Amino acid sequence: MATTDFKDYYSILGISKTASPDEIKQAFRKLARKYHPDVNPNNQQAEAKFKEVNEAYEVLSDPDKRKKYDQYGQYWKQVGEGGFPGGAGVDMGGFDFSQYGSFNDFLNELFGGAKPGGGSRQSYSYRTSTGRPGSGFGGFNDFGFQDTGAGTGAGQDTEAVISLTFGEAFAGVKKRFNLGNETIDVRIPAGAKTGTRLRVRGKGQLNPMTQQRGDLYLKVELQPHSFFQFEGDNLVCEVSITPDEAALGAAIDVPTPDGNVNVKLPAGVRSGQSLRLRGKGWPLTKGGRSDQMVKVAIAPPKDLTPEERELYEKLRSIRTYNPRSHLSQVRL
Repeated sequence: MATTDFKDYYSILGISKTASPDEIKQAFRKLARKYHPDVNPNNQQAEAKFKEVNEAYEVLSDPDKRKKYDQYGQYWKQVGEGGFPGGAGVDMGGFDFSQYGSFNDFLNELFGGAKPGGGSRQSYSYRTSTGRPGSGFGGFNDFGFQDTGAGTGAGQDTEAVISLTFGEAFAGVKKRFNLGNETIDVRIPAGAKTGTRLRVRGKGQLNPMTQQRGDLYLKVELQPHSFFQFEGDNLVCEVSITPDEAALGAAIDVPTPDGNVNVKLPAGVRSGQSLRLRGKGWPLTKGGRSDQMVKVAIAPPKDLTPEERELYEKLRSIRTYNPRSHLSQVRL
């Protein structure tokens, strides 16, 4: 079986990976009766399905084959006595895989995880899919993970999750990655957000059968910020103001990615109302900046001095505005 033609035998039989031998046998008998050529004469699709079911049962019913299949997935047929792809008849380019207990161990080492036998590096999560080899560095479009390889000549794409602070993502940053024996520097362009995917061509997983490499996809995750959040492309933040600032209007300092700016509050601003700071938000892929939305929250003081209390009580006695006057008309 070509490494790019991997078949999920558990899925073919409709069973879980923890299925017992009896469950495997029952599933096989049920499907074999359903797709048997005698039951489906001149039905090429049923015949092909019958062969798939037999192939799956042949592997999963054999404890040794099943163990290799579970541990090495698409490479299980190439497993040699060393316990990893690279057995007899398979050219692995001189690379010694015997130090790894499984393919996951190899990927952890490839992307900076724990080394077999001890030691540690920064850990990245990853997934692989068949892709095509390439070169160069892509922008941050949302790439799909489709099978774009041609036969056994394709490498495998690998996705790693990279965590950035708001400051790193806003300004852009250079990150260094350890890919086995290779170290690469990747420039993350300004304006990346959670969910942004960056492609580094030709730096994905090595296909041990062909020695070709897929692409490396970096999926960005932003660390939470204490003040800024996202609402679509815009940055949003909440700023507290006092009751007198809300009633009379004021000029207040508001943090932005570029530093503090002075914002004028209109008299009578309401709690929950948003003010727009145009062009003060996040860098956009098409150029320019999004807006920053400043949500106002009126925050009454909890501790009053005697003088403040006296003034608030006087204000209450002479106040004419009743924000709840309309409630008298509410009925079911």
